[in-house]
Amino acid sequence: MSYKSVKYVIDLLKKNGFIFKSQKGSHIKFEKDGKIVVVPNHSSKGIEKGTFHSILKEAGIEDK
Repeated sequence: MSYKSVKYVIDLLKKNGFIFKSQKGSHIKFEKDGKIVVVPNHSSKGIEKGTFHSILKEAGIEDK
């Protein structure tokens, strides 16, 4: 069971001003102010807890 859905992570990034930049295979890139964050989209697996927190740290976002 995954920790968070890919859709949840993408919505959270967009809500914080990140915009879709590109996608190569199962990796989706978002950018804000020159900062690029990669979200893995491995089918229905979702995002594991450690990966989720790494994405937030990279993006400079705190999840409430």
